[in-house]
Amino acid sequence: GFLEDGILVQDVSRTRRRYLLSRTFPWDMMAVLPTELLCLLPGVPRVPGVPAARANRCLRAPRLFEAFDRCETHTGWPNVFRVAKLTLYLLLGIHWHGCLYFALSAHLGLGTDPWVCPSFPRLLRRYLHSFYFSTLVLATVGDTPTPQRKEEFLFLTTGFLLAVLGFATITGSISTVIVNLSAADAAFYPDAGPVQRYLRARGAGGQLARHVARWHQHLRAQRKLPAERQVLQVLSQGLRAEVAASVHLAALRRVGLFRSWERGVLQQLVLRLRPQVFSPGEFVCRRGDVGREMYFIREGRLAVVAEDGVTQLAVLGEGLYFGEISLINIKGNTAGNRRTANILSIGYSDLFCLGKEDLAEVLAEFPCARAAMEAKGRELLLRMGQLDTGAEAAAAAAEAEAERRLQGLEVALEGLQTRAARLLAQLEASALRMALRIQRLEGRL
Repeated sequence: GFLEDGILVQDVSRTRRRYLLSRTFPWDMMAVLPTELLCLLPGVPRVPGVPAARANRCLRAPRLFEAFDRCETHTGWPNVFRVAKLTLYLLLGIHWHGCLYFALSAHLGLGTDPWVCPSFPRLLRRYLHSFYFSTLVLATVGDTPTPQRKEEFLFLTTGFLLAVLGFATITGSISTVIVNLSAADAAFYPDAGPVQRYLRARGAGGQLARHVARWHQHLRAQRKLPAERQVLQVLSQGLRAEVAASVHLAALRRVGLFRSWERGVLQQLVLRLRPQVFSPGEFVCRRGDVGREMYFIREGRLAVVAEDGVTQLAVLGEGLYFGEISLINIKGNTAGNRRTANILSIGYSDLFCLGKEDLAEVLAEFPCARAAMEAKGRELLLRMGQLDTGAEAAAAAAEAEAERRLQGLEVALEGLQTRAARLLAQLEASALRMALRIQRLEGRL
């Protein structure tokens, strides 16, 4: 296929017509011509190296490079592909150099001196010797026989110069692969170096430094990606929503609160979620703290502990959530926006964090979801004994009274607007009559 306005066209007839009219078609035709058959014609001298008659195949080299570029773009392991491509180039370069060495040896005479290829009876042995000799020359390792003739000196000197250029190319390619690996890791995982240096500079190393190091090791070992927003921010809004939904929507549907919610709400939520990983013994939130986020448990276990920080009152597992009470305004909530429990991570816990502003934006667009979350929160507050039904009734009455007054103000405003429109019409009519009277008086004068 080919790209047209960024869309892949796979129609066979259009592809054929476009290819036949392209500049690459004549070169491809010349590359596939069976030129080696010319050696079989009468009167043509027998060329000892038939591959020399097939040199037109090298015209396909640009197509090969294009295929390599496309494979490197589509593969999920680009660095591995680059190393494999570099290895292929090395083997191919040694092979070609060995072929030239054997051709020179055949020209000078096989076995005529220690430098040229010996006259082995088997062709495979000759090839292996040539390949081994070229490996020694291009890798500049080991001792090669001393050249005896000027052709041998020129060939060996050229091989050493090519080896220097080859080593420079290999070093640059390997450096590029290493830099790409480091850049990919930096894009996904935070760097532990600055934190470690900061702790050493402040004299707070020891146990805390080891704790931070273990946290970073867990992120890499378990392939946790806390920097998802930075990685996906280059995508468009719709594509970013599709990627985030394909990765996290299944985990979000395991949360009991969201099982009955429509897909549109979940897609809006999944764009605002921030992955966070808590280490063993770390408090996610403490009782009395001001709540600014709610959490969804993706993996791991968390404990609801007493004030001593040791006694476990309950254990929260995968698919549960907490912290929503301090984010939504439930009438009669005696705790206000304060945390109502101490939540401690038992092991390494992978959570989704949702901010208060982000939750308010989503719930404002979907009133049904807001009503469901408020009902869940009210039920939880009733079980905990932190819901003042009297205050709730008073708040509901005050809200109803405010709504009634608002409706009264709207009715009064509509009446004022009607009277203002009537007065404006009377004023315009009076102005018109005044203008006509003035016109008549001017006519009499």
